[in-house]
Amino acid sequence: MSHQTRVTPTLRFGQVVIGPPGSGKTTYCQGMAEFLTNLGRKVVVVNMDPANEGLPYPCAVDISELVTLNDVMEGLKLGPNGGLLYCMDYVLTNLDWLENKLNQHRDCYFLFDCPGQVELYTHQNSVKDIFAQLDKWNFRLTAVHLVDSHYCTDPAKFISVLCTSLSTMLHVELPHVNILSKMDLIEQYGKLAFNLDFYTEVMDLTYLLNHLAADPFFKKFHHLNEKLAEVIQDYSLVSFVPLSIQDKESMIQALRAVDKANGYCFGDLEERNLQVMMSAAVGADFQFNFTSGVQERYVKTNGKTVEEEMMDL
Repeated sequence: MSHQTRVTPTLRFGQVVIGPPGSGKTTYCQGMAEFLTNLGRKVVVVNMDPANEGLPYPCAVDISELVTLNDVMEGLKLGPNGGLLYCMDYVLTNLDWLENKLNQHRDCYFLFDCPGQVELYTHQNSVKDIFAQLDKWNFRLTAVHLVDSHYCTDPAKFISVLCTSLSTMLHVELPHVNILSKMDLIEQYGKLAFNLDFYTEVMDLTYLLNHLAADPFFKKFHHLNEKLAEVIQDYSLVSFVPLSIQDKESMIQALRAVDKANGYCFGDLEERNLQVMMSAAVGADFQFNFTSGVQERYVKTNGKTVEEEMMDL
């Protein structure tokens, strides 16, 4: 009687890089690919954006070989938003093409550079279903959601960013890391009202609402903003990792967060020890010190506490 040995499929780890247009997704993929290569990981970058042209990184799998936004817009007389939705639906119906392309790369770490249309990650299902299929193919992925850090300088925009991030986390259904990108440019559009850790840890939003109420335009929307803040704090899911792509220390911190989320740091692909696992389990003090270091490098502070700043208002 013959016995058949069942081969367990190899786990493949990676990141799906999402976020609104202009948040730095392609730059992140390029920088992270170089960073991981220097760490000794074999990296494969997958372009999932049919509108991405002139890619700055070597692309192992390019979705534009299957469908491009320009062809869809010209052929079906669609606008850029409708065309992009059609493109992702088209990819969903041709997953065998994607599977064949991905299966050509084994024992690699994957970076998926995704489109920037917000609707794809908040209520449209095609990208969510593609991610679900990748999970069935034994991919262990973390959704890396990039947000432009300068939104922190505007309380109204920051509340909007929190709502978008929360909606994306709930809809995509993947382990999730929110990142404040372009930290070196954070005060280009204005000063922060509070210390950086107030924004990265999404602390008591009451302070932010009071700050927002000081603007006559937003005063009449105070009750609406209050209810939005309650929803965000009731879920208590959103937090951010600050990142400057040129800063090695912030890249290390972002990678640690991603590796903890998808389980890569607990695997056997690299030499790991008890100290690594303990640092993954308890890292609050390190996170605080890291955020303080980022603030010292990129944010000019006046040395006042949140309460003192509120008294000034």
